[in-house]
Amino acid sequence: MDMDQVLQTFIAEARELLQDMEDRLLQIDSLQGEEFTDAVNAIFRAAHTIKGSAGLFSLENIVGFTHVLESVLDRVRSGEQQVTPALVSLLLQCKDHVGSKIDLLAGVGDRTAQEVHDHDVRLLEQLAEFESPGTTPATASAKAVATTGPHAEAQVEVESIGGGMVGSDNWHISLHFGRDVLRNGMDPLSFFRYLGTIGQIVSMEVAFDEMPVAAEMDPESCYMSYEINFKSEADKASIESAFEFVQDDCRIRIMPPHSLVADFVDLIGSLSKEEQRIGQMLVRCGTLTERELAMVLEIQAQAAGGGGAAGDSRPPLGQIIVEQGLVQPAVVEAALEKQQQQRKTKTKQQQSVRVDADKLDHLINLIGELVIAGAGVNIVLQRSRMTQLMEATSTMNRLIEEVRDTTLQLRMTPIGEVFSRFPRVVRDVARELGKDIELKISGAESELDKSMVEKIGDPLMHLVRNSMDHGIEAPDKRLAAGKPAHGTVSLNAYHESGSIVIEVADDGGGLDAGRILQKAIEKGLVAADANLSPADIYQLILEPGFSTAEAVSNLSGRGVGMDVVKSNVEALRGTLDIESTPGQGTTMRICLPLTLAIIDGFQVGVGHSTFILPLDSVVECIELPPGSDAADYLNLRGEVLPFLRLRRLFAVAGEAPVRQNIVVVRFSGRKAGIAVDRLFGECQAVIKPLGCLFAGVSGISGSTILGNGEVALILDVAQLVNGAAAVGKGQPMPAVH
Repeated sequence: MDMDQVLQTFIAEARELLQDMEDRLLQIDSLQGEEFTDAVNAIFRAAHTIKGSAGLFSLENIVGFTHVLESVLDRVRSGEQQVTPALVSLLLQCKDHVGSKIDLLAGVGDRTAQEVHDHDVRLLEQLAEFESPGTTPATASAKAVATTGPHAEAQVEVESIGGGMVGSDNWHISLHFGRDVLRNGMDPLSFFRYLGTIGQIVSMEVAFDEMPVAAEMDPESCYMSYEINFKSEADKASIESAFEFVQDDCRIRIMPPHSLVADFVDLIGSLSKEEQRIGQMLVRCGTLTERELAMVLEIQAQAAGGGGAAGDSRPPLGQIIVEQGLVQPAVVEAALEKQQQQRKTKTKQQQSVRVDADKLDHLINLIGELVIAGAGVNIVLQRSRMTQLMEATSTMNRLIEEVRDTTLQLRMTPIGEVFSRFPRVVRDVARELGKDIELKISGAESELDKSMVEKIGDPLMHLVRNSMDHGIEAPDKRLAAGKPAHGTVSLNAYHESGSIVIEVADDGGGLDAGRILQKAIEKGLVAADANLSPADIYQLILEPGFSTAEAVSNLSGRGVGMDVVKSNVEALRGTLDIESTPGQGTTMRICLPLTLAIIDGFQVGVGHSTFILPLDSVVECIELPPGSDAADYLNLRGEVLPFLRLRRLFAVAGEAPVRQNIVVVRFSGRKAGIAVDRLFGECQAVIKPLGCLFAGVSGISGSTILGNGEVALILDVAQLVNGAAAVGKGQPMPAVH
């Protein structure tokens, strides 16, 4: 395999582990009992796996830092170090720092190698305060691996064999010669002499458990057993080969040095993602030999009733390996975890296929052209009135629509991908502000176009930080107002009328309309005698350079941010509404179309022009009552319905027909009517950008190409509904430029 490809795999896996580490650290303050233990173990495993994998590529800077990080985490696991907010913050910084090292390795990020090194030194100094005196990172790591998990008791039991020699940094060889060794011409002492050529026999204990009484002894039989403390740099297979000629007549157990446990775990963690049996993994990492694997497989088959029948009756292979004393339980546990990861990865690979985004965009563009071509065919068919061909084309159009919907679904992704970054943001900003703030997330499963997910992150970041800085009051002020000391910021997403609505809400003090208006007058944004509604005043905070902050901080006060949010949202054909109740809080509501590619539309006509309304926003169509020429609203079954005339709004030439129609549309819980000349019905609209010349035209969100080749404008329902509401209150409709 190409080493560069392997390195890229390490980088991807390291980033996934770091994200998991962050998620666990953000939750750890609220966990107790077994959940707390599981979280700490998961954090340790993430750091340990990254260290082991980095060691394979000789990335000593990553290995050295994660060694120290492991040492601190091991003290947390053993209960020697309590988890405090300060420690969690430091561990989060360490996670970010390892991420910076990974980014530097990948050639991305904005930090230089010198900056990373300097930060490395600062963090190591802080970690040293939490380290146990005299405990090296390697020792802490080995201790952590050896004393964790469901096999911890079995580990102690195995190490007790042979006077505790297994716990040393030497190999432990348990050698039980068979009865016929001497008869077969083998000299037991020759094996010990050979061991001396590949290492040093530090100590040896002789066991007499199988020695019969003198009267029953056979002088040609061997009854001796040995427990050997063996120091050597050789691997397990080489040591086992010393007993090659007596393997069939003896019982041999070779346990690696205790210090190698962490290395074996690292090797297991670095194995490929392809699913492997536990025995194969242990053989590949060198902690189990082929002969030992064959032996435990035979034991497993015999335990299943002979013949190796498959089924639940077979005891787990890992259990047999531990019971036979062949491999340390911590290593077997690591192999079992790796096997589970491989199975999960395989399942994910079977369920999903990665496709290059450019290829998917090209496919959607082709389907868009197919939709336009299909609309052209329908026009020709209507003129020809060929019944059989029309029926066949109807089936084809239905299939095109299904292909369109299915392809667009490929571009849809949960908004939770964006929401997942905010728990860390809220925690860090709250600590910086000295506030106690809780984040609540709902609707994370709501989906929208992948391209929007990538672009909406920064606007949401501005809104969340502003809510924490300006919205949530200080704890003493909240208590004085009869509120709980901790504030709440909520992120919510839901679908409505073919759009996705994303809300950022807080339970803070709300917006001060009087103060905002005064500031706007001072800056010349509005006239001193302007009569504005609270909703209009709130929109002023979205103007460039507007700020009510009394002092400039790292988070706010420079008047930069909210206007950027507005422009970014509008670039996605969305809107930003603000609701606020003094003393209770503020809600920022972003409304975006679900997709930027193809929509179901409702086609209407005014004069010789054609317009498209998003079908999901259309409620009903009615005929405009006679005598409504001078009115801007009508009575819809007892409900006041403000409406706009497209002919007047867009200055369409010509006289209006005697009979006009009203298309009732809904947006963000409000209804409005749009007066048009003709109703053409449903259609599929391939959204085309307007271009920079028309980007500022209000009431228009895009364009599309009709089947006859003409261009139709797609109406912006949000702006039209808001405009109709303003006209209904006697305010002028924003001019179309």
